[in-house]
Amino acid sequence: MSTKPIFVATHPRACSTAFERVFMTRRNSLQTIHEPFGDAFYYGPERMGSRFENDEKARVESGFSESTFKTILDRIDREAAEGKRVFIKDITYYLVPPEHQKAHVAPSLQNVKRGVGTEEQLNKQGGLGLETVPTTPDSGIAMSDAETDGTDSAPRSPPFPYATPAESSNPTVVPREILERFHFTFLIRHPNRAIPSYYRCCIPPLVERTGFSPFLPSEAGYDELRALFDYCKDTGLVGPKVCGRDDAPNGSASANGPSDSNIEICVIDADDLLDDPEGILKKYCQSIGMTFSPEMLNWDNEEDHAFAKQEFEKWNGFHDDAIHSKDLKPRQHKAKPKSTEGMHAEWVEKYGQEAADMIKKCVNDNVETYEYLKQYAIKV
Repeated sequence: MSTKPIFVATHPRACSTAFERVFMTRRNSLQTIHEPFGDAFYYGPERMGSRFENDEKARVESGFSESTFKTILDRIDREAAEGKRVFIKDITYYLVPPEHQKAHVAPSLQNVKRGVGTEEQLNKQGGLGLETVPTTPDSGIAMSDAETDGTDSAPRSPPFPYATPAESSNPTVVPREILERFHFTFLIRHPNRAIPSYYRCCIPPLVERTGFSPFLPSEAGYDELRALFDYCKDTGLVGPKVCGRDDAPNGSASANGPSDSNIEICVIDADDLLDDPEGILKKYCQSIGMTFSPEMLNWDNEEDHAFAKQEFEKWNGFHDDAIHSKDLKPRQHKAKPKSTEGMHAEWVEKYGQEAADMIKKCVNDNVETYEYLKQYAIKV
């Protein structure tokens, strides 16, 4: 059974922070790390996101303007050294270049190698087992003209794409030999629910706290999640067995993929989780090598609340519901499926015609990817 650091890869507004709170109750055996790679994606010298590109003040005030993908992995290693298994929940597009750009290895990682030791020894250590070899003078960061000529005459572009090598078929900026150290699982939610929820975080009043204005369809995150999912499945990082399933979805690795990875393909749909949290989590925990306890579904105590508030505060405004929650109970009434057309009228009423049309387009652009990933979701 895998003892690797668990990496829950997801997209924005997938109820992932509520899911994370479940595992925060296991602090005696798990070291939870909340969305660490966003620090490098938005704010650091290797940033790929353009949201804060022209706002150096915001980047500096975030406290993460010097964060690189290497410093984040170093943090994961340090926390793993405490002897607990690491549990990471993060947004996949923090690792996958936006707008379908070709991935190049992050400059800070191009000289990072797996540490010395057998696979069994590294797994027992619980961390990533990384070491750095001497770097070359070239940082690998290609600066745009606006960044090198000393003027502000044109909008700046993020440092990506990097002037570093690319790995064949790897959609991320993290080398495969590092990705191999993680136990990947996946969390999804229908875009009919996730996209308007994200849009709400980008307009008043929440935007005054999140700072995420305007809404960017490129941050929906479904394409990047599928890219990582397919890479993991098709190259043997997960699979071929699908968690809780005897059947094999069309195109799954169980039909024609690589040899057994000893890590199941494990996908959770947020609506399934909300309808039957205990049933879904029992199968999920079994898949990742943990024992499920019903006590994991309740965190209504001062210590748990204080810990969650501290962990979630860096993404101010995004996690209010999870911060103020007390438990995870089955919904009394299952959500009735609604068509995008049916929900469009609700969006018009809440946000106006122009915004509703933008939300609808973003939803339509991502439904196919969601339905593809849904094929692999845990069934109870």
